[in-house]
Amino acid sequence: MPSSDIIQLLPDSIANQIAAGEVVQRPASVVKELMENAIDAKATQVQVILREAGRTLIQVIDNGTGMSETDARMSFERHATSKIRQSEDLFRIKTMGFRGEALASIAAVAQVEMRTRQESDELGTLIRIDGSEIKTQEAVACPKGTNFSIRNLFFNVPARRNFLKSNSVEMRHVLDEFQRVALAHPEVGFTLHHNDTEVFNLQPVKLVRRIIDIYGKSYREQLAYCQEDTSYINVRGYIGKPEFARKTRGEQFFFVNDRFIKHNYMHHAVISAFDGTIPEGSHPFYVLFIEIDPSHIDINIHPTKTEIKFDDERSVYAIIMAAVKKAVGVYNLSQSIDFEENINFLNPTSAEPNNNLIPRTVMPDWAAQPRKSEGSASKSNLTNWNKLFEGLQNTEDRHRELAAFEMGTTTPSRPVYQEQAKTVASKVNRMASEVVAAPEADALLFQLHNRYILSQVKDGIMLIDQKAAYERILYERYRKMLINRNGACQQLLFPKTIRLTHSDMQLVHETKKEIRSLGFEFDEFGSNELIIRGIPADLPEESEQDLFEELIEQLKQSYSDLKLNKPESLSRSLAKRFSVRYAVKLSHMEIHTLMNQLFSSSDPNRTPGGDPIIVLLTMDKLANIFRG
Repeated sequence: MPSSDIIQLLPDSIANQIAAGEVVQRPASVVKELMENAIDAKATQVQVILREAGRTLIQVIDNGTGMSETDARMSFERHATSKIRQSEDLFRIKTMGFRGEALASIAAVAQVEMRTRQESDELGTLIRIDGSEIKTQEAVACPKGTNFSIRNLFFNVPARRNFLKSNSVEMRHVLDEFQRVALAHPEVGFTLHHNDTEVFNLQPVKLVRRIIDIYGKSYREQLAYCQEDTSYINVRGYIGKPEFARKTRGEQFFFVNDRFIKHNYMHHAVISAFDGTIPEGSHPFYVLFIEIDPSHIDINIHPTKTEIKFDDERSVYAIIMAAVKKAVGVYNLSQSIDFEENINFLNPTSAEPNNNLIPRTVMPDWAAQPRKSEGSASKSNLTNWNKLFEGLQNTEDRHRELAAFEMGTTTPSRPVYQEQAKTVASKVNRMASEVVAAPEADALLFQLHNRYILSQVKDGIMLIDQKAAYERILYERYRKMLINRNGACQQLLFPKTIRLTHSDMQLVHETKKEIRSLGFEFDEFGSNELIIRGIPADLPEESEQDLFEELIEQLKQSYSDLKLNKPESLSRSLAKRFSVRYAVKLSHMEIHTLMNQLFSSSDPNRTPGGDPIIVLLTMDKLANIFRG
């Protein structure tokens, strides 16, 4: 009778590949693990050498303590570690790596060569491993320390290799990990070379100098020291002055016992401390170190060890917030900021009439027939839209009501009953397609709380979500630009030089065709600077730095979707982000223009994401509301 037993132990090679799935997600994961191992080995100099963003080669060389022959072999075994001897040690961990899975995981999915020697030994040890299989182990002459060469990552796991992004994207992740380790250990020298080009050459310095060496000399004037010592935790580090807050994320760093962590709750503490000093949507720079007894934290909750738990999060929150607030006060960092002034991409600059909300060459009657180039769908939309206004009262009455509303003597009903309404889509789809004479250009239109447009139609009231309408209009504009690569550019009289982080510059490399399609003209200047020579036409006065930061921030958030369909994905994300800038008071002429552009679009009823733009309240529905 056949056995019914089906459970068996996995071979070590497969178990290591499973572990690698948690620890080794991309080249940046390998760089992080090997750099942290070098720090744990008390290295004072660490070199990182890459080819093809780490796909073909990741080499990390350190001058640390090195390993004996036995330790060199043991380091590639699963759960082999020098950090843990008993279970209590798990609660006293202060080193970087401790699980004993990193080298075994890396060796399971790459071709690995390690040379290592202790200072007291005459010869070192050479080990070569291909996919967990040891090919060579022998004595060799080599410098003190350890030299890892990781070649052809995921060579034996094609599915994992296919999931890697472009070299520019993978290099951005490597730069992020490299900078985090370099910030955490300013006393250690680091170099980074990519395809024979030196990216970083960081000498051992104090923290403030390390920040400047990584992010540039401009940071010298914006840093302020932050420190708070308590019996529970000590906080130290640097914060950026409010006036230097940026539109992009990525320059916010928490280190707990010198280990980089991500913690949304603690990030909120910092942002709260800046409350009232920076505009909404801006992000302050900070590099903060928290020293705490390891027994008060749990760092074993995530494979990459970037998430931790505190046993008293409220106290940590309060102390961090107090420390940052004190730094803001001591250095008198607060400044008077005009939150009404608009420095955002495609945002109207005031509540005054602005006929450049959406660039155009002519201001047509919003209900007039579209130009032939707008297509039959647009013509049909406008035709059905005109149909809604049949039978309205005469122009004189509409003028009287409009004047009364704008003077504040009348107020339209608050739209609290949208759930009872039906969208215009179902209404217009039933209407005849013949052309109907357009109503007068001054048809009754109200703006409610800078958010909704109300219009009287023959069968009731139409409500338009102003932000959603602009999202549809901007989406179609951006998509057309990206497909045709014909965004209009306005040349700057004086070109502007802006500085980006290394990772942001990698993102610009990856998407420069799309950025130029939107109307930006720029050249690279140095390793991480751009010379902006032109910006999209018909924009109000804007800071070129802010424009680029807004754009880069959106590219970061939507990049995972860009590989499939860049014009579609980028148009959607940009339209969604920048449409919020249009929640402002519009003049009567701007409202008419908005209506014209909305109903000339391919789908006036829905945003690109499928949210409703228009709701129609029929007279019957309104009557039912008052009947209860």
